[in-house]
Amino acid sequence: MKFLFYETKSYDRDSFTKVLPDYPDVQCDFIRANLDPMTAGLAKGYDGVCAFVNADVSALTLEALAGLNVKLVLMRCAGFDAVNVPMAKKLGMTVVRVPAYSPQAIAEHAMGLALCANRHIHKGYIRVRENNFSLEGLVGENFYHKTAGIIGTGRIGAALAHICKGFSMHVLGADLYPNQKLVDEGIVDEYVDYDELYQRADFISLHAFLNKDSYHLINDNSIAEMKDGVVFVNTARGALVDTNALIRGIRSGKLGAVGLDVYEEENANVYKDRESDILRHSVTARLCSFPNVVMTSHQAFFTKEALEQIAKCTIENAEHYTKHEDYIPKSVVTAPGVD
Repeated sequence: MKFLFYETKSYDRDSFTKVLPDYPDVQCDFIRANLDPMTAGLAKGYDGVCAFVNADVSALTLEALAGLNVKLVLMRCAGFDAVNVPMAKKLGMTVVRVPAYSPQAIAEHAMGLALCANRHIHKGYIRVRENNFSLEGLVGENFYHKTAGIIGTGRIGAALAHICKGFSMHVLGADLYPNQKLVDEGIVDEYVDYDELYQRADFISLHAFLNKDSYHLINDNSIAEMKDGVVFVNTARGALVDTNALIRGIRSGKLGAVGLDVYEEENANVYKDRESDILRHSVTARLCSFPNVVMTSHQAFFTKEALEQIAKCTIENAEHYTKHEDYIPKSVVTAPGVD
C-alpha cells in the first residue's frame, strides 16, 4: 500500500515515521499541500490518501481521486464531516477514520478553556507581563458544587464528566443514547433533556456529533434558556453552534465566559500562521475582540499520546485494507458493499 499524506506538519511526520517501521506493507510519502480538488492530482500513482479534519474531501475531490484509481481515503481524525460520504459510496471508495485516540486530551483541554475563560487567566497573564498587577475585572466563580451540563456523553463527554466530579460538581448529561453505566458509577448524576440542561447548568460543554439534526444546536433559542453568566465551551464541531447567535449571547451578558477550540467559520484559519494578515472574516475578528472569550485553533486533541495513537490507528487501517482484512466497524465510514 502506497499512500500520500497531505498537509504534513513536523509533528505529523515525527509521529507517523515513528510507527511506520512496524508496518512494512505500508509506504507513506509526505507533502505540505492540503487535500482539495486542485491538489488531488498529486495522488497519481498512489493507492490511497491521508487527510485531516480541515481537508476538502468534497465530491470534486473524490471524483478526481477516483479518476486516478485511488481507492482509499484515510482520515486521521474522528470526524468525517469533511468527506462527501454519499459520493464516496457512489464511487466505490473506502473511507476510514480514527474513532478514538485520546478522549482525555480533548476533555482536559475543554476544562482548561473553561477555567481560563472563567478565571480570566489569559488576561491576568498578559497584564503581569506588562507589569500590571491589578485584579480589576478578573473576578471569576468557583466550579465547586456548581452544575456541569455535558451534551454528548460518549468517550470524550464521559472523560469530562470524570474531571467535573473531581471539582465536586453536579453533572447533568444530555444524550440521545444515555449511558446508564455512567449513572450507576456516579460519574453522571442524571440525564435530562436539552432544555433542562440549558436551564440548570452553570457550565456547558459540547461533545455531540455533527449531523443535520445537531446543526446549530446552540442558537438564539437555546442560549436564551441558559443561566445568566453561564460558562460555555465547544471542543466538538464548530457548526454545532450558530456563531452569530453566540456573539449576541456574549454581547447581552447571557454568556459569562466562552472557550472555543472550534467555530463554524474556522477553516480559513486552522493550522495556518496568519499573524501578518488582516482577517477579512468579521466573525473571527469579533470573537477575538471579546475579553471573556478564549480561543484556540482546533488543538484540543494535540498531545503526544493522541498523535501516537492517531498514527498507529491510521497505519493499521491502511494495512487492513492491503490485506483485505475485516475492519473494526467503528473505523469504517464507507466501503464497497457496506451500507
